[in-house]
Amino acid sequence: MILVSACLAGNECRYDGNHSLHHLIKDLVDKKKAVAVCPEVLGGLATPREPAEIVGGCGKDVLSGDAKVLSISGQDVTEQFIKGAYDTLKIAKQYKASTVVLKENSPSCGSTHIYNGDFNGMKIAGNGVTAALLESHGFKVVSENNFGELLNQ
Repeated sequence: MILVSACLAGNECRYDGNHSLHHLIKDLVDKKKAVAVCPEVLGGLATPREPAEIVGGCGKDVLSGDAKVLSISGQDVTEQFIKGAYDTLKIAKQYKASTVVLKENSPSCGSTHIYNGDFNGMKIAGNGVTAALLESHGFKVVSENNFGELLNQ
């Protein structure tokens, strides 16, 4: 079983109320070969919601208490991001996910890049809160950008 970001399966759960449909991922969900989750919604955040970025580090820093997740207006949503990450971990364990495909650049799901915390569109190397937690528990986490490479192995 593969665990995937719900927005990649076409669910309108992104911060802006839209999706990031990836047709191959949606097809896997439709065929019951993948399970879709949105860590931010699991954490209790509404859709739509203000954009949020990690300030002071990356996902592992949020988990260790050394960084925060703030909305563009400055609201601290760290607690919701951490809750969503742990709820996603439970689901990944429940389904014994072999791989997790998460939306790149997201403060929850980014596996190699996230926004820099200044809300200026600049990205930095690093992972989101959910990606960091899943990786620390031994799950293979990839983005939609390199998911195709995984299938060709």
